[in-house]
Amino acid sequence: MPQVPAPAPSFTSLADITPPIALTPLDGRYRAQVAPLVDHLSEAALNRSRLVVETEWVIHLLATGAIPGLRTLTDEEVALLRAIPADFGAEGIAEHAEIEAETVHDVKAVEYYIKRRLAGTSLEDLGELVHIYCTSEDVNNLSYALMIRGAVHDVWLPALRDVTEQIAALARETAEVPMLSRTHGQPATPTTLGKELAVFAHRLGRQIRRIEADEHLGKLNGATGTYAAHAISVPGTDWEQVSRTFVEHLGLTWNPLTTQIESHDWQAELYADVARAGRILHNLATDMWTYISLGYFRQRLSAQGGTGSSTMPHKVNPIRFENAEANLEISGGLFDVLCQTLVTSRLQRDLTDSTTQRNVAPAFGHSLLAIANLRRGLAGLDVDAEAMAADLDANWEVLGEAVQSVMRTLGVQGVEGLDNPYERLKELTRGHRVDGAGMRDFIRALHLPQDEEQRLLALSPASYVGYAPDLVRHLQEE
Repeated sequence: MPQVPAPAPSFTSLADITPPIALTPLDGRYRAQVAPLVDHLSEAALNRSRLVVETEWVIHLLATGAIPGLRTLTDEEVALLRAIPADFGAEGIAEHAEIEAETVHDVKAVEYYIKRRLAGTSLEDLGELVHIYCTSEDVNNLSYALMIRGAVHDVWLPALRDVTEQIAALARETAEVPMLSRTHGQPATPTTLGKELAVFAHRLGRQIRRIEADEHLGKLNGATGTYAAHAISVPGTDWEQVSRTFVEHLGLTWNPLTTQIESHDWQAELYADVARAGRILHNLATDMWTYISLGYFRQRLSAQGGTGSSTMPHKVNPIRFENAEANLEISGGLFDVLCQTLVTSRLQRDLTDSTTQRNVAPAFGHSLLAIANLRRGLAGLDVDAEAMAADLDANWEVLGEAVQSVMRTLGVQGVEGLDNPYERLKELTRGHRVDGAGMRDFIRALHLPQDEEQRLLALSPASYVGYAPDLVRHLQEE
């Protein structure tokens, strides 16, 4: 008989539930890990930064005497202006939203919000200084620069430094723990676990220094970057100097040549650096996942989570590294889009950058979430040196490089009977498993000078690590 389809269910609308249900995992499942970014990259943080720019612009105009005939501010009045962004909380956010619903313009709503705060105070007569000579992008570009600088230097960089130092500490602890290398996934010249981890710490350290040095540019030059409104209103003032000193007062780098918008090149440069650091972390995550699968690390269940598999109770899955891997891919993709989109603006202005910049938060959010997972994953590992030793002992053929290199050196020094060293070792090792006894028999059959023979006979895969333990010292030099 034909199956009767199940009736379509009538679901409660989740969109109507109060308080609202988060749409994205960053504001839902992973909220705790990314919450510090809310102070810097949320919509409320953007409006708070706008309040900072608008109020500091009033203070700056009066402090510099840019408009002749105006009085200077008292310390109390400066404090009153600076309290406006400082006190911007839940009530202020709601009030701003009400004003914006009327203006249908977020920056204009900020202007009106400030003027409400000045009403009935000694500053009421100076209310028209709020947003004077400014286009919205004068306020927005400076606000975003302040927000992004804060997010990077107060939240994201400290997290990256922490995970980098965690990697470096593990590298120092395991500097002398021998490990089989795998080039192209195949057994290769041994190294140490510490040296391989030190490579990641060193790479990340370079990116940290680049990001620390990245500039955050800003401008305040009017509707098309010409200071037209400034110059026509007060022709005797050096408005370039006023603009420069204001941008620098905010702790930013002044951009003297722009259209209506600041060109966002600095953002693209920063995001490229952040994305590159993320890709190095992604490389770490996939390598750590592989080392775990090889048995080089044991995972502590308490550090990974209570359940490894819903059906296989023996499993402890490397979920922290997998979570980091996925979130770094999302983050990197978002940063790539930001880099590509923000550097282009049609003629003197289009609005694509406005909506694009609102996605800076998820880009940093997924990156910060990945770093948190990496830190938890690394903290839950124990090194299994015995597993690495067993792997080395099962791959004596990797000494083929050592033996043929010594043969070559002696051959060019005039020792006879050492022709075709590479080919002879290839015949011995390629496609064959060679144990310690077989390798030593081969070495004895070469009839090398006694000291060279003894040196090679004493060699094992575990001791053939070159300078690897000492190379970790470069981390202290950075």
